[in-house]
Amino acid sequence: MQPVAALYVETDGPYFGLPGVEPWDEARDARRYDGPHPVVAHPPCQRWGRFWHGSTRKPHQFRLGADAGCFAAALTAVRNWGGVLEHPAVSRAWSFFGLREPAIGAGWQPADGFGGWTCYVEQGHYGHMARKPTWLYACGVDLPELNWSRGEQRLHPRAVEMHGYAKARRIGMVAMVGGKDKVRIRNATPAAFRDLLVAMARSAAPGRQAPKTTAASLPLFQLELAGA
Repeated sequence: MQPVAALYVETDGPYFGLPGVEPWDEARDARRYDGPHPVVAHPPCQRWGRFWHGSTRKPHQFRLGADAGCFAAALTAVRNWGGVLEHPAVSRAWSFFGLREPAIGAGWQPADGFGGWTCYVEQGHYGHMARKPTWLYACGVDLPELNWSRGEQRLHPRAVEMHGYAKARRIGMVAMVGGKDKVRIRNATPAAFRDLLVAMARSAAPGRQAPKTTAASLPLFQLELAGA
């Protein structure tokens, strides 16, 4: 069985205890990973998403992409060792690092000049309680056929009852989950989706190692954009 390194994962989360999977949580610091196994990478997304700047009540607390180098290190690991990286759809990291942004329903699309591929997929098709639109970046692995469709809108019935359709649509499913688990549930990777990502990483050729790149010395390239 091809060993796999799972980078930027939750301590004691779904990647812990899996045969042949080496989890790297926050304490282990996945930025330090230097092979030799292919990877599944879940770099932090807070500084790349819709509210990268902070709360709407106190905006501009943070700089775009100020994630202490986590995404850059994850991208380098996938390119160097093979594997797959997962981030929320519409992540600003794609444009920041010169990756082609995938279209909905288009399957795997060429992403860059390193042999990478990218796609749009929803984790709701694989067991997440919300639709959870997701972008994947893969390099050096088999590219499976996924459910490329856009899922049906999911509204919590209690949210519709209490707040009406417009607000229920805006706050989403996870907002109606009580307690301190909102972030954990929102960020969780469903077991079926986790297994799919691990299988992708395991398809990398044993001992595969691309010519090494570093986040500070990536070559410049220009994508041929559609319609350009």
